[in-house]
Amino acid sequence: MTLLRSAGFFAWFALISAVMSILFLPVLLLPRKATVWMARRWCALALWGLRTIAGLGLEVRGTKPAGGVLVAAKHMSMWDTLALYLVLDDPAVVLKRGLVYVPFYGWFVWKAGSIVIDRDGGGSALRRMAAKAKRVLAEKRSVLIFPEGTRKKVGAPPDYKPGVAGLYGQIGADCVPVALNSGLYWTGPAGFIKKRGTIVLEFLEPVESGLRPRDFLRLLEERIETATARLVAEGQAALRNEGL
Repeated sequence: MTLLRSAGFFAWFALISAVMSILFLPVLLLPRKATVWMARRWCALALWGLRTIAGLGLEVRGTKPAGGVLVAAKHMSMWDTLALYLVLDDPAVVLKRGLVYVPFYGWFVWKAGSIVIDRDGGGSALRRMAAKAKRVLAEKRSVLIFPEGTRKKVGAPPDYKPGVAGLYGQIGADCVPVALNSGLYWTGPAGFIKKRGTIVLEFLEPVESGLRPRDFLRLLEERIETATARLVAEGQAALRNEGL
């Protein structure tokens, strides 16, 4: 049944992605908010299909930030970007430059106001990223970053990049860490398998601005990894009870 539900969701996700990419192509000519509205509908439909077809729901814990902060999240699957974009209302997502060149998807994420980074750009790239982030924060929007830079499998050693500490040090904003356990449920080759259950996303105690970058990075990793380990253990117990 898991394979059947996973295949059903894959078909749903492919359908809504193709239809919305073509149907809403004209919004790229409209103000940014039109693209944000479309992107949020896409995320909502994807999560609706995940819950209805695959039996995989979402639980949000902790206090959702109102905006104007840096949000640093654990990254285990594509689910993370869908859920956080929807839950955070209108965040500016920090993403690598190559993604904006992906047809349709890249065009929409660029128009939605994402912050594109050049990982080989060194200090100048960090300054440009910080300048864009400050403009976003001034609009009372959140900046969403995945501090390990890529998806990590459940149980993989953490690998937090110094870029998040450099950004934190330059923008002078609080940082809200996020833990989750999506990798237990959105799994398999290319993330095809969707296990029935509930993914938990938890907003943790904020890290106040003003810490030294190295102290911030240590505290950020400690909070995210400790909470993630707890959520993973909770999810593993739930899956065992379900016989999955």
